[in-house]
Parts: sequence; C-alpha cells; structure tokens
Amino acid sequence: MRTDAQMDRLNGPRGWRDTAAHYALLPLRVFLGVTFIYAGLDKLTDSAFTKSGGAGSVGDTMRAARDSAAIPALVDLALKAPVGFGYAIALGELAVGIGTLLGLVARLAALGGALISFSLWMTVSWATTPYYYGNDLAYLMAWIPLVLAGAPYLSVDAAWRARRRQRLGGYR
Repeated sequence: MRTDAQMDRLNGPRGWRDTAAHYALLPLRVFLGVTFIYAGLDKLTDSAFTKSGGAGSVGDTMRAARDSAAIPALVDLALKAPVGFGYAIALGELAVGIGTLLGLVARLAALGGALISFSLWMTVSWATTPYYYGNDLAYLMAWIPLVLAGAPYLSVDAAWRARRRQRLGGYR
C-alpha cells in the first residue's frame, strides 16, 4: 500500500492539479449558497410574494402550477396555507444558503437545498418542455455533490473537525 502520494497531498506542497481538484467544489458551494440566500431574501422582501392571492403571489403561482405538476398533492398541501408555505420556502432557502456558504452542517444544508429544488421541480417547473429548460432539475443535480462531500475545507464543519481532532490527540 502506497502512502507517499496521500502524505504529499495532505502535508507537502501541491501541484496546481492537486490544488484544483481539492478545491473543485468550492465554486459550486459559493454559487449555490449565494443564490439561495438571494432567493430567500428576494422572497421575504417582495410584499406581493407573501400573499395568498394577486399578481406575483405564492398562492397564484401554486394555483397556476397545480394542474401541470407531477405531484399535485404537494401543491394542494401548499395551498392549504399559501402564506405560511411562502415564508417556509423563503426561510428554508435562506437557511440552506447560509449553511452552504459557511459550511455549517453542510451536508444537511445541501440536503435541504436538494429537497427544495426537487419539490419545485415536481411542482412549478415540471411542465417545462423540453425538461432541460427548467432550472430546478439542474439545481437538484448541483446539490448532489455537496450532499455527498459536504464542506471539507474552508468551513465551520472543517474547523469543528480540526478542533475535535486536536482535543482527541490527533485521532479522527
């Protein structure tokens, strides 16, 4: 078993390819984090969105999407309390964005982002044809690497892991 390549990567100088591979998920994490923070703040500051009816409201958006949704029961559930649902989506996007950007419980944040994207794909953008014009499916696929990898560096999670490892005397 060779350990020298792993040791060089962890402790020694890296080549540009190793460095690029190590930080490959960082742009995705920053993009998704900033995008979801923006989306959450945009919804919370839009007075029309947080209403049950009217142009641009979450209620009208859900009613328009209901008949073409893959899972109309999700839309029906949201329509029972459209204002509460609107706030839940906005606050969920904000929490996911902050967690992703900071790397704070990053896998859980990414899972939340994937669930939001999945629910929006199954409801609002399901009828988009061809399917690749709908952005919610692309966001869902973008969340998967972060669900799998988390935020192993430049994150609160990494700082907690390093601190825990230090307290345990170097053991993982």
